[in-house]
Amino acid sequence: MHTRVWTVLAGAAALALGVRALAQDKPPEAPKTPPAPAAAPEKKAEGAGPDRSLLLKPTDAAMNQEAPATFKAKFETTKGNFVIEVTRDWAPKGADRFYNLVKNGFFDDVAFFRCVKGFMVQFGITGDPKINAAFRSATIPDDPVKQSNKTGYITYAKSGQPNSRTTQVFINYKDNANLDSQGFAPFGKVVEGMDVVEKLNGEYGDGAPYGKGPDQGKIQMQGNDFLKKDFPNLDWVKKATIVQ
Repeated sequence: MHTRVWTVLAGAAALALGVRALAQDKPPEAPKTPPAPAAAPEKKAEGAGPDRSLLLKPTDAAMNQEAPATFKAKFETTKGNFVIEVTRDWAPKGADRFYNLVKNGFFDDVAFFRCVKGFMVQFGITGDPKINAAFRSATIPDDPVKQSNKTGYITYAKSGQPNSRTTQVFINYKDNANLDSQGFAPFGKVVEGMDVVEKLNGEYGDGAPYGKGPDQGKIQMQGNDFLKKDFPNLDWVKKATIVQ
């Protein structure tokens, strides 16, 4: 029986910043003609999608809005569409994080990188290493477990440490009640398209080093380039949106 749901949080590479002093003998001369007025900021085109730059600032207030009491998120995938209904009361902190991730485009072009048939399917590492690095320490506190990990219920992955949830989630393929006592708190469930979830490609199975699937540390650091090169048959989230 599979009972391990884990997150590898690869350490970020240290960046050495060179600082160069700039000397200036005298202030520059004033321009002889007034400068042209600045151009008005470009308006965001309708239907242009969320501002993904917010994903680099997980502590920003715009990334930490309270979710509605219930809402639905539609996931368009390479196998079809499914819908998750979230009930905030089940796990408020988890629901809020999920709402803000979906709303700001976090799950767009994200792989179902760990798919263990008869257990669960896991996703929630972006293809952009900078975004992954931004969320590495942006953990959320644990929620009490109010619902069981039943078939179709969605829950955060976490390490063995308290308060270690970030962005990775999994959907249960069966009743995994054994996860309840380990602190895995479901925050929603699949209400449409569970057949799509069950069709997601499981040929790679578990992740390295326990299976032939991708190593999470490499996904964190190398993003989708690594996945598309070495695991070309993975299924993907094409787009995720709040629909209610």
